[in-house]
Amino acid sequence: MYNPTIEGEGGEFKDEVFYEPVNIEPRFSDPKSTIDPDKTKNWFWRVLPILMSNKWPLLGGLFLMVFTMILGVSIPALMGMLVDSIEPAIINSDPKIFFQLIILIVFLSVIRLIGGTIGSYQIGKASNQLEADLRSVIYNHFFTLSFSFFDKTQTGQLISRANSDIKTIQMFLMIAPMLMTSLLSFVFAAIYMLSVHVFLALSSMIAIPLVFALSVKLRQLTFPLSWLTQARQADVAVIVDENINGQRIIKSFAQELMQVNLLAKAAKKLQWVQVRSVDVSAFYNPLIENLSVLGSVFVWVYGGWLVIEGELALGSLVAFNMYLMMIQMPFRFLGWMLMLEQRAKASAGRIFEILDEKSELLQDKDQVNIKHMKGHISFKNVSFSYADELILKDLSFDIEPNETVAIVGQTGSGKSTIIRLLSRFYDCDEGGIEIDGINIQDLSIKNLHHHIAQVLDEPFLFSVSIKDNIAYGKPDAADEEVIQAAKAAEAHEFIQETSDGYDTVVGERGYTLSGGQRQRLGIARALLVNPSILVLDDATSAIDVNIESKIHESLTRLLNKRTTILIAHRLSTINLADRVIVLDEGKVIASGKHEELLNSVSRYSEILSQQAIKNENESQDSNETDEQQRKRISDLLNKDSDAFKGGFSE
Repeated sequence: MYNPTIEGEGGEFKDEVFYEPVNIEPRFSDPKSTIDPDKTKNWFWRVLPILMSNKWPLLGGLFLMVFTMILGVSIPALMGMLVDSIEPAIINSDPKIFFQLIILIVFLSVIRLIGGTIGSYQIGKASNQLEADLRSVIYNHFFTLSFSFFDKTQTGQLISRANSDIKTIQMFLMIAPMLMTSLLSFVFAAIYMLSVHVFLALSSMIAIPLVFALSVKLRQLTFPLSWLTQARQADVAVIVDENINGQRIIKSFAQELMQVNLLAKAAKKLQWVQVRSVDVSAFYNPLIENLSVLGSVFVWVYGGWLVIEGELALGSLVAFNMYLMMIQMPFRFLGWMLMLEQRAKASAGRIFEILDEKSELLQDKDQVNIKHMKGHISFKNVSFSYADELILKDLSFDIEPNETVAIVGQTGSGKSTIIRLLSRFYDCDEGGIEIDGINIQDLSIKNLHHHIAQVLDEPFLFSVSIKDNIAYGKPDAADEEVIQAAKAAEAHEFIQETSDGYDTVVGERGYTLSGGQRQRLGIARALLVNPSILVLDDATSAIDVNIESKIHESLTRLLNKRTTILIAHRLSTINLADRVIVLDEGKVIASGKHEELLNSVSRYSEILSQQAIKNENESQDSNETDEQQRKRISDLLNKDSDAFKGGFSE
């Protein structure tokens, strides 16, 4: 596809054959895998494909941890041999075996230390890579979802699931190998103990069935509490997000105390769940840990008697007790690990709710990519509803290539909905939309958005420099191109007056700038990419009328080079259009030139009159005096205003 550049003082554009931005180095690569789509599988098996995409550090770490576990299991046996070697060494005055065992134990301990360190590092690396990949999977999935999903989902909920829930899974998967190796050490230790003395080994394990039963009960109680904890943490995140983004409204209505109380209420609910989780853990975890101590009592009492009777060597008893500690270790961790596992399971379920969400925008495999778009737009019997509210009803109209059309209608008539459907933020319920004779559902969504640029009445700016905001759609744009786009949008002058010029970093959402300044940057951003179709949705509503007229002078030189749709509320904007489409209650009631409609369609005159009165009441940037505004409205109502008959000339 083509990506344009700007040249010349007049801000004229020239097409060059590009599609993707060039010379842009990606900072992050896409994950190598995604979750298993089978919803019937356990949460771990669904996450496993992502974990195994980084399998070599994972398998290497697991191997080293198992290897060091085997070395650890051998050390108690060597310690038993060391104890047994003391008495013969004294009698025979031969300390070689004693010192050889010490050297061997020290050597194995060093190897175990090195292997354990490297193994833990590799496991941590794999789990953190899973965290990064899973977060990328979620964010990539966000961009595939239609706007209807975001309309019904709170931002704080999404942020919570894409951050704290993922972190919970990462923590469990990093710590779980420790429990796995502890369980393996339990098996090896049990085999050794049974080989030494069967009844003594069974006596040491007397508490295991009860510990298992308590662990199952703990798991059953922990899961719903873990789910509720994550959900209420998300509720707190929602309130915090809304308070930060809506602080101007909160302060302007002096509702700080109400918002603090709202947050306190949500925090109290979260506190209740967390305290309940602590209550459950405080009751069951000590039981699980201390029941395993019963085995130690049996080993020392019965094992000591066996040593006295000469049926068991002292070294074997020492080794037996060291192995008993290995057997107890998994049970000491078991309650904590079960709690982490249940929290990870709950978090995974919340994440899967997002990843299992399918976009309402159907996309065929054989997508069409238009290289050069002429810009012929055709709406054919389009109907659309938000939830149960019908907005557009059997809407049909055409816009010719390079034609500038103004869509006029009262608030709620469906003007902005037309733009959202054209950009395929939503799919229409009935009918179809074609561009250059191709149904937009057959076009690649990315290709469609490449050719359509929108400037909204409240453009979103990122917390980066002014230059980066203007060049957002073309990150490789030269400084000269950015400046020319800013000049065309009458933004260059105020940009120069900022602290660092084009390198000035705007605040979040651009709130360090005025509404008119943000709109001018939005216009510059759209002009820089030189789209085939340009949409201006009340894009100059907050701009001073004198500056607006200068912007319109620039636009008159640029609009004839592309298809342009104007969502018009001001008379000055309507004057830019070749044709006006009048919308009322979701239907096209008239189409034609402004002067013709003014004289022949009474509803059109009513809409303009009502909008002019509204603009007069709400205008804050206008330099007109009250008397001038009253005269303008009077002229409008009498249909004799010169503003209806004239237009901007080049």
